[in-house]
Amino acid sequence: MSKGENTDLSDMERKELDDEISLAEGAEDHPDDLERNNNNNDTEDENFTIESNEFIFIEEEQDEFDMDVDWDAFNEALKQQVEEELAASDKDKKKTDRMKTLRKRVLKIAGASFGILFLFVLLLVGTKGGRRVLYRIAGSYIHGNVDLDDSMGGDTPVINPIDNNGVEERDSAMDSWTNEDQDSQGATPEKPVIIPRQEDYVSNFLIFGIEEIDGAKNTDAIMLASINTKDDTIKLTSLLRDTLVEIPGHQPDKLNSVYARGGTDLLVETVEQNYRIKIEGYASINFNSFEAVVNLLGGVPIELGEEEAKYLNRTNYISNPAYRNVVPGSNLLNGNQALGYCRIRRVPTIGGANDDYGRTQRQRKVISAIFNRYKNKNLIELFTITSKCLGYVRTNVTKEQIEGMLEDIIENKITKLDTCRIPANGMFDDPSIYMGVKSPLVLQWDDNIKELHQFIFLDEEESDAEDNVN
Repeated sequence: MSKGENTDLSDMERKELDDEISLAEGAEDHPDDLERNNNNNDTEDENFTIESNEFIFIEEEQDEFDMDVDWDAFNEALKQQVEEELAASDKDKKKTDRMKTLRKRVLKIAGASFGILFLFVLLLVGTKGGRRVLYRIAGSYIHGNVDLDDSMGGDTPVINPIDNNGVEERDSAMDSWTNEDQDSQGATPEKPVIIPRQEDYVSNFLIFGIEEIDGAKNTDAIMLASINTKDDTIKLTSLLRDTLVEIPGHQPDKLNSVYARGGTDLLVETVEQNYRIKIEGYASINFNSFEAVVNLLGGVPIELGEEEAKYLNRTNYISNPAYRNVVPGSNLLNGNQALGYCRIRRVPTIGGANDDYGRTQRQRKVISAIFNRYKNKNLIELFTITSKCLGYVRTNVTKEQIEGMLEDIIENKITKLDTCRIPANGMFDDPSIYMGVKSPLVLQWDDNIKELHQFIFLDEEESDAEDNVN
């Protein structure tokens, strides 16, 4: 078909036909180019086939991967993991918040507890009513640890009241007591019972040490301890053991013999009747207990004269020979040494006092040293020492009396200790024998009772009794 014959064809068809004709004509003129074009076309077709196959493979792989993955499960796992991470973070935050809240609560509770404790302590210490609670607690503790004596009897019936000062007129030198006063059977005639004096501002307690050597039970030291809230002092009065006294139900004898005759009851009654002082309770201690108390305090500081030191080192007043090494001047005496010092009567004191006067002066000196040593301890030491000392003391003092003593001493800030001795200087005689008793002290009772009551009850100015205060 020639180009002219293409009249019935459309323009598109004619164009395609012309291109084929031109291509055929060109192939005839250049056969090599045609073959090269064919080869190129084959290569392109092959490359296209390979690329098409690869694409098909990749698509097949992607389809296979898509078919293997459970996207819903994957998304759910991912969601769960995210939620767990968020929950853990929220848990940590809540834990931190709880710790902060707990810390705040603890601080609030601690602050409130401290405040309550502070108010409680303030109430106890800062108010008298509160301190009474402490006194009751301390009183119960002390009362529960001492050696209690419930054997004392009741009050003695009394007649013949005396005047306001507790003194009634009676003759010196044991009144009218003579050998003629005894009846034919040797019994002592009945004497009026005297009301001993007592005042609201004074509490009097009898303190005595018992000498238990070779079965004897004499009271080697006898003292009155008085708590006076009028002048805020503790007053310690030595009653000389050789004083000739009236003994209810017995013949007159020395004061230190009374305990062996009738025990504590008779001793208390004898002191009340002769010295006209109401005794509210007593405390006793023996030699061994005295030594233990001094040792618990770490000893007591005492100044010795040259004669005293030599005497203690060469005699058995210091019972343990290893401790017979005291020196003139300042000494820190242990219990065994202090006991020996308290019992000396054959050599004068530093001040020149002899016999029983010197001995009672030494006793008061040691008691004062114990008092000062005790009050200078800190609270922990006081508690420890007191706990141990209480078991050495035998007493009939009640829990309520102990509470009252604590209140009197603490509320009135009593730290001063005054000492005195009866008989007073120049108010007694000391015959070699009197009414069958060897070497007694025969007191001028009216003068001595007046002196004693001035000292304890402050009946007159303190200067009136100064000459007798040691």
